[in-house]
Amino acid sequence: MTFTFHALSDIPGEEWRALLNHRDVIRHMPLASDSWTEHAVMEWAKGKDAQWHANGYGPWSIRIDGAFAGWGGFQKEEGEADLALVLLPRFWGHGPALVRHFMHRRKELGIGPVSILLPPSRTRRRGLARIGFAFDGELEYEGQRFLKFLAVE
Repeated sequence: MTFTFHALSDIPGEEWRALLNHRDVIRHMPLASDSWTEHAVMEWAKGKDAQWHANGYGPWSIRIDGAFAGWGGFQKEEGEADLALVLLPRFWGHGPALVRHFMHRRKELGIGPVSILLPPSRTRRRGLARIGFAFDGELEYEGQRFLKFLAVE
């Protein structure tokens, strides 16, 4: 199994639309829009890529064995790094390995505390403890409720 990481804008728009419009993916993304157009996807990808310049870190697009799998990495939220991971359903079992990879890279990126925000619809959360995260409470973000987990140092 080979993971490779790329700029989000390196991925063709049709691959992004397949991910961002996939009903099994967006049911756990309360901040997602209803339908992504080619233009909206490419603007979104450019914005995610710009986080690298603004913060010194950001998210990557992910390929697994050469196939587009999704995106993940760190985003600055409320002064700390939030770890996001969004994968096509056929790659969902790779989440723990990807999170471990990201957490390993966080020190080289100069990242301190790391959180994960999950919508309450994500009921399978016990695995977060196995990869080093503990429940820290609830918060509201852009009018939506999220569960916050912090990396245990």
